[in-house]
Amino acid sequence: MTSPPPRPPRPGAPGTPRGGPQRRRPLVPVLVGVAVLVLLVSLVASVATEVLWFNQLGFSRVYLTQLALRVGLFVVAGALMAAAVVVSMTLAYKHRPVYAPVPGPAASLDRYREGLEPLRRVLTVVLPLLLGLFAGSAASSRWETVLLWWNRTSFGQVDPVFGHDIGLYVFTIPFVRFAVGLLTAVVLLAGIAGAITLYLYGALRLSGPGARTTVAARVQLASTAAVLVGLQAVSYWLDRYSTLTNTHVRFAGASYTDVAVVVPARGILAIAAVICAVLFVVTAVRGGWRFPAAGVGLLVVVAVVAAGIVPAVVQRVQVVPNEARVEAPYIEDNIRATRAAFGLDGTDVTQYDPAQTAAPGALSADAGTTASIRIMDPAVVSPTFGQNQQVRNFYQFASPLDVDRYAIEGRDQDVVVALRELNLNNVGNQSWVNTRTQYTHGYGLVAAAGNQQGTNGLPDYLEGGIPSTGSLPEYEPRIYFGEYSPEYSIVGGPAAAPGDGNEIDYPTESGEARYTFQGSGGPGVGNIVERALYAIKFRDANILLSSAINPQSQILYDRNPRERVQKVAPFLTLDGDPYPTIVGDRIKWVVDGYTTSEEYPYSQPQVLQDATQDTLTTPTGTIAALPPNQVNYLRNSVKATVDAYDGSVELYAWDESDPVLRAWQKAFPDAVKPLQQMSGDLMAHVRYPEDLFKVQRTVLSSYHVTDPGSFFSQQDFWRVPDDPTRQGTAPGGGTEAAAQPPYYLTLQMPGQGEEAFSLTSTYIPRSQQGQAGRNILTGFLAVDADAGSTDGQKKPGYGQLRLLQMPTDGTVEGPGQVQADINSNTEISQELNLLRQGGTEVINGNLLTLPVGDGLLYVQPVYIRSTGETSYPVLRRVITSFGDQIGFAPTLDEALDEVFGGNSGVTGPDAGQGSGDQPAPGASGSPGASPSQGTSPSQAPSSSATGAPVPESVRAALQEAVAAEGEAQRALQNGDFAAYGQAQAKLKAALDKAVAAEAAATASPSATPAG
Repeated sequence: MTSPPPRPPRPGAPGTPRGGPQRRRPLVPVLVGVAVLVLLVSLVASVATEVLWFNQLGFSRVYLTQLALRVGLFVVAGALMAAAVVVSMTLAYKHRPVYAPVPGPAASLDRYREGLEPLRRVLTVVLPLLLGLFAGSAASSRWETVLLWWNRTSFGQVDPVFGHDIGLYVFTIPFVRFAVGLLTAVVLLAGIAGAITLYLYGALRLSGPGARTTVAARVQLASTAAVLVGLQAVSYWLDRYSTLTNTHVRFAGASYTDVAVVVPARGILAIAAVICAVLFVVTAVRGGWRFPAAGVGLLVVVAVVAAGIVPAVVQRVQVVPNEARVEAPYIEDNIRATRAAFGLDGTDVTQYDPAQTAAPGALSADAGTTASIRIMDPAVVSPTFGQNQQVRNFYQFASPLDVDRYAIEGRDQDVVVALRELNLNNVGNQSWVNTRTQYTHGYGLVAAAGNQQGTNGLPDYLEGGIPSTGSLPEYEPRIYFGEYSPEYSIVGGPAAAPGDGNEIDYPTESGEARYTFQGSGGPGVGNIVERALYAIKFRDANILLSSAINPQSQILYDRNPRERVQKVAPFLTLDGDPYPTIVGDRIKWVVDGYTTSEEYPYSQPQVLQDATQDTLTTPTGTIAALPPNQVNYLRNSVKATVDAYDGSVELYAWDESDPVLRAWQKAFPDAVKPLQQMSGDLMAHVRYPEDLFKVQRTVLSSYHVTDPGSFFSQQDFWRVPDDPTRQGTAPGGGTEAAAQPPYYLTLQMPGQGEEAFSLTSTYIPRSQQGQAGRNILTGFLAVDADAGSTDGQKKPGYGQLRLLQMPTDGTVEGPGQVQADINSNTEISQELNLLRQGGTEVINGNLLTLPVGDGLLYVQPVYIRSTGETSYPVLRRVITSFGDQIGFAPTLDEALDEVFGGNSGVTGPDAGQGSGDQPAPGASGSPGASPSQGTSPSQAPSSSATGAPVPESVRAALQEAVAAEGEAQRALQNGDFAAYGQAQAKLKAALDKAVAAEAAATASPSATPAG
């Protein structure tokens, strides 16, 4: 008789937990639920705000197409991976054999099975899900590859080996490789999961004399292997085409060995892989692993011999002893393809033997070029713009500045330009209302003549002040979208007072003028849902709670012009230096967009970051190097603009013949406008992009050599010289030397009909391994950078590359040698040492190279900058060099006269004469130097430079100039531009008086010296 079951203990009895039976605590599920909810809400807010942003700009189709394709690829690839793994594991488990427990080694598997059985269902769900997430994420990132293939176009050119259209390599093969790679990963991982399941449940046994399987396991494993080997056959076949983008020591593309051996060998491997796959199918049907195992072994042998040993033997025995001759046809294909892929095939090459002696009057034929020489260095004068034109601390200018051109009084004028942008860091009250709703925008464009200096070495401003005045067209001065704009601002809010605006517009004598944004610059935040979405996006509850927002309010964000264009055109690579210009009555940022590929047959790949880095590119500055992508095809296919007031973005098809752009236009039909819709005002300010030119000059440093034999020897390869004015610096502030940047100049190249706005660079020999490089000039490269005029038509010469090739045995000094000659010149060193008195810094401006006077002229402005918080560079001297002659004078005209023995009237007033361009008084070299800073005789206009005593009349005039400059600086600080103009007039009069008094004293031997 069985005893009754024991009665449960009474509550409170010994051994009973207090509080009754333990309940499962819901804390962990609640936390997981909250985390999932937060992620879901954040995801919804991110997508919703992106839709609002793109819809406001009119580019919603770009975002929705991209989003749909990414989600679709994620779902398809993830589902495919997960389904394959689930099916493989399920089939393996379903067809498992039933074994009685056995002793020995097999007993351990029984224990594993027993331990895994409770987790089997979880693993069957979790493992495929995780693998599906990884596969989906990887596939979604390839949306551009899929979209380009779907909208592929023809290049109209064929490769030299297989005779296929280039579009096959650029559009189709990358997609097929992606598909094959995805399927291979799916089959491989599913096969591994199935094989492990088969092994754990006994359908696959590896112990004993050989592997043994059940019939079901054999079918599953053989079928999986057949598909896997079949995919490998497709991969081998595609590898035949990959030889056209191989990279060798001296060139890219298929070599002799590739064409003669590797291509046929990979075809044989593909056939062998197909046969091997068939053998696996036979095994799945009839059984027996001997034949597929032999097939796999044979495939490995063929791969090693045909694709490894034979090519190595042919290369060593047949190619290496006669490499230059054997590889010549393939090098020629590489040269032709590379020049075409980077737009170099139309380069105009001229042999140029520059004169080394400067003859009097030699500049008469180049008056247009010399009159346009830029002596205002955009990389130096940004602090000068800041001190003269910043007006308030909460404004700032970019560094370096930009170069543009405008028609001034009927003549094209190169100008240095910058926008007066907002700097929130210098706003006194950093409250949320101040930084997000009141200080919202910058104000005005400042422009100075590039080839002139104004009073006291300052820039000759053509446009400036607040409100803006000057010689440029009238425009909307408010800058809501710029390179320094805040992360976000809310505009259009309630007024601070009746009839007043809420936003601080610009400072006035009595405080500040106010304004309310009138455009459509961002999504609305007028209702509670929109405010909540953006509060989540920016993690800022003030957006939801603030009373400074009304139903008309808009939120402006993603305001950097480069980042803004990148969002609406994710298929473009963007130039690192957007520049502002006046188009119509608005300031517009112009951003150059590039289409690229790394699949162009036979073209030499370039790393964009390496090719575009120079001394002006910085990781955090306004000029950025391109990303470290490797490409072998590059086109400036799109010109984009961003309105600085309302942020509207427009894309124009600049190179409508580009097949890659045509494919993107099919994918996004309304995103890029035809070139015919570009206005004449915009066309007049479009210029040749710097980064494209940098890449082209890098490629051309080798590919100016078009003879295969000479290319093979590499003896005539060049390189871009290091920047001689920035020795010891590199991008990011390092100490390694960096390349000299290209310069925008207006010049007339030899053989060119007239001067043109151009982008220029120089070359020196590339040093051979183990040899010191020579800094002699081997080439000068210029490209016509002026795209068009106000008639809206692109100029025929735009984009024409012109290369001046120096004699190979010549001794024309390069930029580094010229800079060394300047630095070692005794007369220049003595005078610069005088200028350095009192701790004043001497700054060498950009060293420009110009082909004039049947030779090469180097021009360098020299700036000085005093010590102190408010100091800034001012132009004090100009250095010229032609052959072995050097000029050093206060103005460009005088410096040219010193070299060419007098060219009176050749350069004219545009060459830096300006109004009152004589050196200014004051040891600091900056306007407004007070007497306490010291005004020694060594700092007077010219007599002081030679050490002669300063006459009393000159001293008195200089004191008047110092006083006038002090008035000018005080007026600038107070924002009183009327008083500033009056003080500048006084300063000019005083300097003219000083010059006249000095001339009179020099001419009169009876002049009474000072002191």
